[in-house]
Amino acid sequence: MATIGIIANPASGKDIRRLVSHATVVDNNEKVNIVERVILAAQKCGVTKVYIMPDTYQIGYKVEDKLITSKELKAEIEVLEIKITGSQLDTTMASEIMEEKGVGCIVALGGDGTCRAVAKGIENTPLIGLSTGTNNVYPELTEGTVAGMAAAIAASKKYSIQDICKKDKRIEIYKNEKLIDIALVDVVLSKNIFVGAKAIWNIEDILKIIVTRGHPASIGFSSLVGCKMIVKEEDDFGICIDLTKDKYKIKAPIAAGLVEKITIGEPEIIEMNKDYVYIPENKGIIALDGEREIIFKKGDKFIFKITRNGPLHVNIVKTLEIAQKEGFFNY
Repeated sequence: MATIGIIANPASGKDIRRLVSHATVVDNNEKVNIVERVILAAQKCGVTKVYIMPDTYQIGYKVEDKLITSKELKAEIEVLEIKITGSQLDTTMASEIMEEKGVGCIVALGGDGTCRAVAKGIENTPLIGLSTGTNNVYPELTEGTVAGMAAAIAASKKYSIQDICKKDKRIEIYKNEKLIDIALVDVVLSKNIFVGAKAIWNIEDILKIIVTRGHPASIGFSSLVGCKMIVKEEDDFGICIDLTKDKYKIKAPIAAGLVEKITIGEPEIIEMNKDYVYIPENKGIIALDGEREIIFKKGDKFIFKITRNGPLHVNIVKTLEIAQKEGFFNY
């Protein structure tokens, strides 16, 4: 029996960056529509059961009602029974349960923060990220129908995981030698000491940025690296830049419609599995994939390490090409 899980974050794409930039809004009705398309495509390609994370907007139940009413639902839908907190804990918990249930693939609708929360709950489950957030470096802007097809192929277990997935990089954050959190794309060290709105956007407060990837085609803080030095997903290293230095003057797309002039220091390569030690001289806060998460004080010792312990990320195009060559779409 081929099964998939769907994580649809109703809060994605609604943070303060919507007010300070010109980002597109993907409302919850459209997320319902995307989930419908994922399920319709997946069931046509062999998926018989779909687990969905419960949420405050009741996306899973609305999808089920609509597809039953239209008489298009063939697969079984099960909305997980977990206590909703309205936080990223829901996403991580749902992902853990889906992996325990042995789903063949998880499709996550959200931004970098949503995918990070999923990654914290899984180890061996293939992941497809669909971009419905604000700054989306990790998830892809892919039609839900195509994502559903790729998820079904992964869940069929007919193809080698090594052929259709890649093991992503992640940044591991250690405090006093203890792993306390992770990031998939970037870690931002800010001198701002207030959590407030979770999203971080003020360039003037940033001290350092550590990334697993960086490209000028990305939107967000990883582009500050990418506009000076491109770091690809397959590169076995990361980069740290210091925004308190002024060796280089660059322009970078830090948010939708916002290309800012910034000064940075020399990009510093962080080799895979090597410790990057940071001991702050003052108070501040650490944002992980755009979300303010960790408050620090003077003298705290942090270690940042880039590893290949990230999620198994489904290469959608490659997966569909392999399936086509093997006759998966024949009937």
